Order: sequence, then C-alpha cells, then structure tokens
Amino acid sequence: MFATPVVRVIDCHVARRTENGWEYLVLLRAVDHLDSGHWRVVTGKIESNETAWGAALRELTEETGFRNASLFAVPYVNQFYEWQHDRINAIPVFVAVVEHGAKPTLNEEHIDSRWIDVDQAVSILSWPGQREGLRAAHAMLSGYHPEIDTLEIRK
Repeated sequence: MFATPVVRVIDCHVARRTENGWEYLVLLRAVDHLDSGHWRVVTGKIESNETAWGAALRELTEETGFRNASLFAVPYVNQFYEWQHDRINAIPVFVAVVEHGAKPTLNEEHIDSRWIDVDQAVSILSWPGQREGLRAAHAMLSGYHPEIDTLEIRK
C-alpha cells in the first residue's frame, strides 16, 4: 500500500514592499508549542468545511492580527512524508501582501517576529519546504508574471 497524499495544513508567507523590493515576516515559535524555538511562517490546519485559502486568511489573522491583506496562491506545493501516519502532506502555499510599515500583533504561538529580506529568511527558516515556498513566493512577487492576476484570491 502506498502513502496517501492529504491536504490538511497551509503555509502562508507574509510580505511587504520596501524601497528595494520585498521583505518577509518570520515568526519565532513559543516554547510550549510545536517546533518551539524555530523560525517559521504562518501555518495552520485546515478546519472542516474550510478552503485552504480560507484557512490561510484565518491563520494570518490569528497569528499576526493582519486583516485585509492581498492573498495570492503561490504556484508551489510544499510536501513532506510523515512516517508516523504513512502519509504525504501536500501543503498549499500562499503569500499575503500587507501594507508598507505593517506591524504584526503576535498570538501565544510566537514570541518574536522579524521583517527580513528573502536571503535572510531562507537562512533561518527551519523547514526546507518553507524555504522553497518562500523562494517561489519571492520570484512571483519580484518578477513580471502575466498570470499573477489569476493567482490573486478575490474573496
């Protein structure tokens, strides 16, 4: 029997424009939470009767306090094998664009945050799939992509 792919969680990168391009929000997990002490992006489980993009918006608000962000589906799927459940997790990746100067209000899951450039973020994110998802989000935001309008989620 082969491992069954499942979509049960999301990754949501948060970006804001600067004079020189883009910077990204990284979040430091609190001690009493999964992956404590690691730098991560907004993540979370998809609730029943919820779309993946709906989960991204909900988790964005819960973890950072940001509302009214522009949300884009990144043309990348993070995935990893979870041996304990013999399943492949397929994780839709999103990028939320917030206004210049926006500051997060962290919930209890995180103890610190930083706005940093893509190279710095890639160097401190713990999970390889989140690093690759960030690279894909950055490439999408930084270059001209005719399809970017089709990737924006209009609620």
